[in-house]
Formats: sequence, C-alpha cells, structure tokens
Amino acid sequence: MAEHLLGKLAAILQRALAGNDLTPEDGIVLLQQQKPEAIAAIRRTADVLRYQQVGDNVTYVINRNVNFTNICEQHCSFCAFRRDAGAEDAYWLELPQILEKVTDAVRRGATEICMQGGLNPYAKRGSSSLQYYVGLVEAIVSEFPFLHLHAFSPQEVQFIAREDGLSYAATIAALKAAGVGSLPGTAAEILDDAVRRILCPEKIDTATWLEIVGTAHRSGVSTTSTMLCGHIETAAQQISHLEHLRSLQQAAVRGNFPARISEFIALPYVGEQAPAPLRKRVGRDQPVLADALLLTAVARIYLGNWIPNHQPSWVKLGLDGAAEALTWGCNDLGGTLMEEHITSMAGARGGTCMTAEALRQAIAQTQRPYRQRDTLYRLLDNDRSDEHSVAAGAVS
Repeated sequence: MAEHLLGKLAAILQRALAGNDLTPEDGIVLLQQQKPEAIAAIRRTADVLRYQQVGDNVTYVINRNVNFTNICEQHCSFCAFRRDAGAEDAYWLELPQILEKVTDAVRRGATEICMQGGLNPYAKRGSSSLQYYVGLVEAIVSEFPFLHLHAFSPQEVQFIAREDGLSYAATIAALKAAGVGSLPGTAAEILDDAVRRILCPEKIDTATWLEIVGTAHRSGVSTTSTMLCGHIETAAQQISHLEHLRSLQQAAVRGNFPARISEFIALPYVGEQAPAPLRKRVGRDQPVLADALLLTAVARIYLGNWIPNHQPSWVKLGLDGAAEALTWGCNDLGGTLMEEHITSMAGARGGTCMTAEALRQAIAQTQRPYRQRDTLYRLLDNDRSDEHSVAAGAVS
C-alpha cells in the first residue's frame, strides 16, 4: 500500500511539473501526506514550479494598512477585532486621522494603502453608505494621486450595495471611478458554506463572494485571493477553496476580462484572543508551521500557472516562518503594513509593522534576489539586489 501511494504521489507531481491542472482528488492526496520524504517531494515540486512560473525574484511592497473602524454589525466566530458601537474601545477614524496615517506612509515610501474596516451601519449617516466610502477614497486620491488604493473586501462591497440598494457592478464602478485600484480578496475565509455557517454565519456565502470578485474582474478591478486556514476545515474543503479560486481565474483569463487575481495568500488561523467557542473547538491558539507550509506548497502546485504569485503572512507565521515559506513555493514576502489590528488583536505574535530593510534581510538569507514591487506586481527600479542572484535554474 505504501509503495502504491508513493507511486501515486510521484505521478501527481509529474503531472503538475508537466503543466497539467490537478484534480481535487489529486490535491487531497497531496494534503494528506505525512511521511517526511513525501512532504519533501511536494516542497521540491512547489519550489520548481515557483521558479518556472515567476523566477527567483522575491518581491515585497511598501504599504500601510488603515483599518478605519472596528465597529461591525457581524459576529464572526474567529474575530477579536470587531466591536459594538457603544463599546469602550470602539473606534471610527475621522478623515483627518486617516489622512495623517496616509501622509506618514508616504513619508516612509509607501506605494499602496490597504484600507478595510468593520461593517459600520453608521456609515450611512450621510445620504448613502457609498457616499461615505467614495468620500474616503476621493480625499486620499486628491492628496496623493500616485498611491494605489487596495481597498474594500467583497464583504464590504456587498454591505454598501445592500445598504444603498445598488448592484455589485454599480458599487464597484463607483469605487473604481473614485480611485480604488484593486480589491483585497479577504472575507473568503473558507469558500465552503458548511464551514461558513460556523465561522461567519452572517457573512456572504460562497456564491456571493465569487460573484463579487468575478464582477470586479469584468469591471477592470484586480483582486487578491486568500484562505483562512487551519481551524475546522478539512483537506477536502481546503482543496475545494483552491478549486473555486482556480476556476474564477480561469473564467477571467478565458473570458479576456480586463482584470484578474494577482496573488494567493494563505492566512493561518490565530485564535489566542478569538471568541471562546471556536478556540475550544480548534484546540490551539497559534498556527502549526508544518501544516501551513504543506498547504503553501500544495496551493502553488494546485493553482498552477493560473495564479503565479504566492505570499505567506509574516503577521501570522512570524518573519522566520514566512521566510521559510519562500522555499515552499512562495515568491513574495508581502508588505510592510506599518500597522495591523485585525490579526494582532486575535493574538498573532508576528508583529504589526515590518521595515523594508527587515524584509530585504529575510529575503537575502534565502540567497535569492529581492525586488520592490507595486500592488499589481510590477517591479520597481528603485530597489533591487541582483548581486544576490543564484545560478540560473537553481532551486532550493
């Protein structure tokens, strides 16, 4: 039986190296491997595919998170960030406070502002919720037209559309016209409704998340993609999530949509300060690095050429863990963030701010070249390390 399984694994990996899309059954086989030699073969395959698809550069972006409110109408079982409006530590940043944060980010070299917040019903205190969100964007763009605004998850798009009686297409078009450059592919959690009914029963369902992201692509707005992993989901549900993302990207490519998914980010569950019921059910508070690395490699193999950029989360794994993921199929180390509240309030130990120099040093230790990029993975010429390049064709 062991020899049969080893032969099956080898055949799956060979198909991936030949450029073929794996089946969900193949993906489950990869995730269920436990023997060190099998896991090592998966890691090597992911690293080879990473080199074939994107080369040896490890990229990073100088960006800042702005979580403009923690007031939220929803009660996700994993979230330690949200607050009710009357809570002592509830906050809602006013525009001058947001602009102060953005100004500081620009002084520190940021090319991107990532802006997300809770679903605050008070956003409709003006004539519409959309007016509030558009006002935030226009204020930033008018001051800093060169910044890329990576803003508002599919859940926030649905919230605005619901509050104002708009279509998703109209909502996205208005945000794009105001200056939003791309949407974070967050609120995906696990794209399986059985899991979502436990994790986030008030959130949009799988079909709605996929609809909104697909609408963004047709509207010319790029997105990222994420997976909140390592909690109550099964290997089959993880692969189903990857299958949804791959199909979504295939639709964008084959339909010649003007935008598509730019990256995949695995987000391991952190529950140290999360609500007690889920913490008890999961049985641990911090990510298991070995599990996160295996999923990272399988994601590279499964998504194939369709989503070439893969990023670990240094906030969740720590910088050392994220750097280790660079040898498991990742080609990007993420952003400086400058501040981070959602994961840190859940008990993450990776920090909330990273300097560009710290990211560069972590990359340099892998003996691969670093390159600064923008949000859409266009390389910037102001920061490169060609002197760290390894020999052509070499993989770890």
